[in-house]
Amino acid sequence: MGVLDPQFLIELLVLLAVATAGVAIFERFRLPAIAGFLVMGALVGPGGLGLIGQPDRVRSLAELGVVFLLFEIGLELPLERLRRLWKLALFGGGLQVVATLACVAAIGTAMGLDLPAALVMGGLVAMSSTALVMRILSQRGEIDAPQGQLTVGILLFQDLCVVPLLLGVSILAARNSGDAADVALGLVRSLAELAVFFLVARFAFPYLLDRAARVRSREIFTMVAVLAVVGSAVFAEEIGLTLAVGAFAGGLVLSASPYAHQLFAEVVPLRGLLLGVFFTAVGMLFDPAVALENLAGVAAYFVCVVVLKAGFIAAIVAFALRQGVRLGVLTGLALAQTGEFSFVLAAAASDADLLDAGLRQVFVAGSIATLVATPFLVSVAPRVARFLDRRAERAPKQVGEDAVGTFRNHVILVGFGLAGQNLARVLKAREIPYVALDSNAAAVAASRSRGEPVLYGDAMRHSVLERIGIAHARLIAVAISDPIGTREVVTLARSLAPKIPIYARTRYVLEVDELERAGATMVVAEEFESTLALTGSTLRHFGVSEESIARFTSELRDEGYEFMRAPETILDPWLADLLDEVATHWVDVPASFEGSRSLAELNVRAQTGANVVAVERARSMTPNPDPSFEVRCGDRLLTLGSPEAIERLRELVS
Repeated sequence: MGVLDPQFLIELLVLLAVATAGVAIFERFRLPAIAGFLVMGALVGPGGLGLIGQPDRVRSLAELGVVFLLFEIGLELPLERLRRLWKLALFGGGLQVVATLACVAAIGTAMGLDLPAALVMGGLVAMSSTALVMRILSQRGEIDAPQGQLTVGILLFQDLCVVPLLLGVSILAARNSGDAADVALGLVRSLAELAVFFLVARFAFPYLLDRAARVRSREIFTMVAVLAVVGSAVFAEEIGLTLAVGAFAGGLVLSASPYAHQLFAEVVPLRGLLLGVFFTAVGMLFDPAVALENLAGVAAYFVCVVVLKAGFIAAIVAFALRQGVRLGVLTGLALAQTGEFSFVLAAAASDADLLDAGLRQVFVAGSIATLVATPFLVSVAPRVARFLDRRAERAPKQVGEDAVGTFRNHVILVGFGLAGQNLARVLKAREIPYVALDSNAAAVAASRSRGEPVLYGDAMRHSVLERIGIAHARLIAVAISDPIGTREVVTLARSLAPKIPIYARTRYVLEVDELERAGATMVVAEEFESTLALTGSTLRHFGVSEESIARFTSELRDEGYEFMRAPETILDPWLADLLDEVATHWVDVPASFEGSRSLAELNVRAQTGANVVAVERARSMTPNPDPSFEVRCGDRLLTLGSPEAIERLRELVS
């Protein structure tokens, strides 16, 4: 005993306790957990209460958390989503990172920083928090919305920039102690080392995991998973890379492995603990006195992240990607914070003497402010977008001049995705006139080439809806995947057309009441409909007739899904009675039915309580069969009775 320093254990205990308390407090107020770690670390560190006087004691443990984080990010990198969003990721994300880094570096040099430090600050500002943004988008139901897809695409590119930025720190460090030739040689060496790492990891790690899985021991697989994380980091450092680069690359190599999901399950719990230690340790580096001395720098960092970076993203989305001002503002403000990888990059830059104590304080203080501000920025983004959109857009140009005055007694489809297209096919089959509106220019062009009456435009603008004849429409169907946009469209449409029915689709139960208050005549909630489908399939399995199920689900819809909105309530008796009502149902006579027997011999009425009203055999129908009619295998009996009677009849013929 006595090998471990008791003081280290006490400080580690304090650190874990305050990290847990910080996350609990910040989660309670719906603030970012990362900010909670940082704030609590600053509170107990040398610059605060001084409960932990030497943060370097836990730094090694904290760096291990970074290794697990980067391994998990590489392992979980959604390559399928990257393939689907590669244009947004490469073009939008690439422009954002380059523009932000270059502009911040220029501002830094103008403020007196040397070029390496200015470039590092540019890299810190350019990155956003994947964990925080994805969580906020998920809570708001916006991941599949247009702004969600744009945000995810840019985040994917930022995540892929981790390795180049970390390699860039190494090159900048070499530049401080060498000439241009040494820098070029260092770059070539880093690329060669990375190639060697991928080559070795590509064959070694999958083999080890396969051997461990064949043993069928949970403990061995867990140990091999940890070995893969730590081993990839250590191997990378041994060949000249960094721990962080090795961990990310190792996760990326194993992301295509059939064991990737199990690896993720093994790594995540330990990663969460160690990552909390890392961010709390980073918070301990915060020195209020030094931060106040550099208050102008902290304010400049905050402005660069919240205004400059968000502005670049908004401009890129609105004009370079041609997605409109509204989506640009929503995407820009969602990404207006410092990311997890910024702290990893800052730690590497500090170790390489590229960031002095003052710059580090500017970064830590400014980052805490941006992370805490993010939920508020996202919540206010729709109002900012509406204000700027009205000033910047010229809506009449979105819909062609030939659209004016040409629509009467038609259906307006807002959104021409899968739901809108399916609805349009039904309307076309019934020869009901319709016009669709979509803000995706490429999708509009493709639909118009097929002869569809689809126009490009933003349905959240008065003039656009007026130009497609909202005052003369028979129905408005809103089928877009953006919950905020759906509410705004419904509100605007109701103000322009007070008496026209508005049907809206939403994914989430919580949106139903808000849409109804906004003016929707009927709201179709995907969560409710999937529950109804599951309920119907279950009842069908237990012999409840199609008619009873149809009446039951129809009444639930007519009641506004009230029963499903309050799961603690008991099903109303009158709804339950609908399932017990007598109805017609088809019963198949199975192949196991031997020979033939008459209805009188089967004694159907007495044995089951059901009546056979018709028999279908070889596509011919015999209505009202008499008692002497002989039933054979393959027949279909149209019967009338309660669900229990139908089930007894099935047992009788089987």
